[in-house]
Amino acid sequence: MNADTPGRIVLLTASHRVAPGLLSWPAWQTLHAADRVLCADAGHPQLPYLREAGVAVEIAAPTAQELVDACAGGRTVVVVPSGEGDSALTDGLARMAGSGRVAMPDLELLPGSYDLPGARLLDLVEVMDRIRRECPWSSRQTHEGLAKYGIEEAYELVEAIEDGDRDELREELGDVLLQVVFHARIAQEHDEEPFSIDDVAGTIVDKLIHRHPHVFGEERAETPEEVKEHWLRTKAIEKQRESVTDGVPLGQPGLALVAKLASRVRNAGLDVSLPSGEGIGYELLALAVRAEAEGVDPEAALRAAGRAYRDAIRAAEGHAAQ
Repeated sequence: MNADTPGRIVLLTASHRVAPGLLSWPAWQTLHAADRVLCADAGHPQLPYLREAGVAVEIAAPTAQELVDACAGGRTVVVVPSGEGDSALTDGLARMAGSGRVAMPDLELLPGSYDLPGARLLDLVEVMDRIRRECPWSSRQTHEGLAKYGIEEAYELVEAIEDGDRDELREELGDVLLQVVFHARIAQEHDEEPFSIDDVAGTIVDKLIHRHPHVFGEERAETPEEVKEHWLRTKAIEKQRESVTDGVPLGQPGLALVAKLASRVRNAGLDVSLPSGEGIGYELLALAVRAEAEGVDPEAALRAAGRAYRDAIRAAEGHAAQ
């Protein structure tokens, strides 16, 4: 081997969101073929798995110059960076390469594992766990105490959708997601019936698969109407309800409540006369049922009219419409 051959430096990275030891085949090939494998962190989570696979790892924190010298003669040195990234080493290598005075080894960044879609959700679960343990406010919260925030965040999400603001939509989706993760974290502490965010996710995954036999099974659905028919049929089998009104939350806004009840009646093919009575409530009831029959969400329609009314008020006050 020619002593003047500069060799090769490989910086092996791995996602902390992927279980240690689950490395790509190119990563394992490089590790086994390397002349030396270095890691500055003796407690690095990858080390037990590398050693189990027969990779000799030296605990060392070389300077940039020392690392370049170690590659002399065409040698390959793999560096397993610590969680902080070893910026002093990488900055030193960058300065040496930029000086033009050093015959640098080939520099390669080799990702040993990649984040899968949804990987940042693991970060959210970890952050929520720490906040629950260490924050004086969050550690004392209960499902009941947080309930109002779930309603508020849902309405703010709807507002962001109606405004068409993409940045706001992303933020409000995060706030709604936080409520789910927060409640799931609290649920872990229940003495008799604990469950975790994995149980929550598993439940909805099972439900989605069961209610989409045209995607995960052998049934066919070519139109949205056929999909809805599958959904309603499987849901009815799951719930075994005594009444079409079962499961309709009475605490939701009035127009949405009426629209939901009217939808249940229509889907069940029932012939139900509207109750008669005096006052604006019964007039609104009839309007909401008519809107649902025409495919209009009465709650959204009234909100849109309310926003137009808000703009008219601001115009009368001399303000620009939002």
